[in-house]
Amino acid sequence: MNIVFFGSDAFAAVHLESLFKSRHKVAACVTSPDARQGRGMQLTFSPIKVLAAEHGIDYLQPETLKDRLVIERLKEFNADIFAVVAYGKLLTADVLSIPKLFCVNVHGSLLPKYRGAAPINWAILNADKQTGVTVQKMVLGLDAGDIIAQAKMNIAPDMTADVLREAMAKTGAQLLVKTLNNIEEGKYTLTPQDHAQATQAPKLTKAMGHIDWSKSAAVIYNQVRGLKPWPGTYTSFNGKILKILSVAVAPGAAGNPGTIVSVDKKGFMVACGGTIANMSRSDDSSHRSQGALLIKEVQPEAGKPMTAASFAAGHKIAIGAVLS
Repeated sequence: MNIVFFGSDAFAAVHLESLFKSRHKVAACVTSPDARQGRGMQLTFSPIKVLAAEHGIDYLQPETLKDRLVIERLKEFNADIFAVVAYGKLLTADVLSIPKLFCVNVHGSLLPKYRGAAPINWAILNADKQTGVTVQKMVLGLDAGDIIAQAKMNIAPDMTADVLREAMAKTGAQLLVKTLNNIEEGKYTLTPQDHAQATQAPKLTKAMGHIDWSKSAAVIYNQVRGLKPWPGTYTSFNGKILKILSVAVAPGAAGNPGTIVSVDKKGFMVACGGTIANMSRSDDSSHRSQGALLIKEVQPEAGKPMTAASFAAGHKIAIGAVLS
């Protein structure tokens, strides 16, 4: 089949590479405009643009899909299907109507669960043990189209969002090619989603990375896993930002949330929330934590990643110091 591919990031690039190796023809790619990023504001290209150029494929980088010239250009490719993976823009009704068949989208969840921009992250934030990939027939509603195919995946207890994303990209790429083969052969079904079961996976924000030590160790552990690499998680020490890169849930330790309760060669342990039961309200220890996190790797403000043990030694961190 003749495919026009829409995508922007490395996750999408894995899918595009699989299409290049498949029996289908990629007629063109649509990707995000070039952008300036980083401290030096260097001009960067999307991985999709790079791949398209390497394979001699036409590519479009529209600011908006509402532009009539863009719509007319897309019609020229005579596509059977538009395949959309992590593109970043919603397809308009005019664009959805262009392919001979329809538009398909690869989404990083088992729809109708986790519709939205960040399904992979929210699965980990919510401590899910299983997730998956869905190929859906696209409609105007956000991630509300009929399901064509799904593949389930387990989430390991220590898996971070970036690692899960890499694994999901490989699974999604295989599922996309298989689904396109089945569509070409007429061996597919369209299963409507149960919209009553839909949940949301809204866009991540920088503010979500701030650690509230009054929360349980398990919740913070999932926060660190689920927000890696962006926006990342952070606290403050001596008035400066301290990024928390790697942690492990540790046995309970007495101490007010945010207090460092031990320091050793493995790192330093921080008391978390979860008040001790059966304490009287007048007893100050009722606010002390039962759970703790072992901080294994950190990144100081304007510094490089390092082991928590090295940070503790360099800053002479002692038991009783407080992270805020």
